[in-house]
Amino acid sequence: MGFARTAWAVVWKDLLVERRSKEGVNALVFFAVLLLFLFAFALGTDPARLRAVLPGLLWIAFLLAGLLGLGRAFLVERENDCLEGLVLAPGDKGAVYLGKLGATVALMLAMEAAFFLAVGVFYNIDLWTALPRLFLVAFLGTVGFAALGTLFAAMTLQLRAREVLFPLLLLPPVVPVLLAAVQLTEAALDGAPWGAVGPWVSLLIGFDVIFVVAGLLTFEFVLET
Repeated sequence: MGFARTAWAVVWKDLLVERRSKEGVNALVFFAVLLLFLFAFALGTDPARLRAVLPGLLWIAFLLAGLLGLGRAFLVERENDCLEGLVLAPGDKGAVYLGKLGATVALMLAMEAAFFLAVGVFYNIDLWTALPRLFLVAFLGTVGFAALGTLFAAMTLQLRAREVLFPLLLLPPVVPVLLAAVQLTEAALDGAPWGAVGPWVSLLIGFDVIFVVAGLLTFEFVLET
């Protein structure tokens, strides 16, 4: 089986498992909406005030929900004793990594789309004009976050204190991605031209490429250790 077919098989398997159980998406959406209500209670209902802090709130919600989702990235394989199968399977293990990454990004984007809708309804903030740019920023930020998160989820899978170590390992190197995503989200909401935030776009895309390539090159070693 070729690289692309292997990656797609992993994506399809993870999404099919999620479709049947619905545990991951339901947990992510519920958690994100819960954060939405908590932010509303903490900041009040003034639309201008909420809009001013919305970029940071969005990515705090995406970060926390993403940590929850990435913690489940290899849960099925672990519970069903399939990790050895991944290690012993022929072919490039980078394809397995890419498949896991693709499934994680798809689930997170579904959660983020629901969150954008909930923000527009509950906060009474018009996001429609900025929605295409918001989705693009969400995609780029999610790829960088999930690329590193998928690698670290595999790295900490067999550790006893993985629930503690996983976020401690992931959060420091992913800070540049989150900073760039917040800046680009703010620019999208304000209607600023892409040229005004060009360095942030380059930074975000650059980190996405670095993290994905690092995952492809090191995932086989991580699985075997």
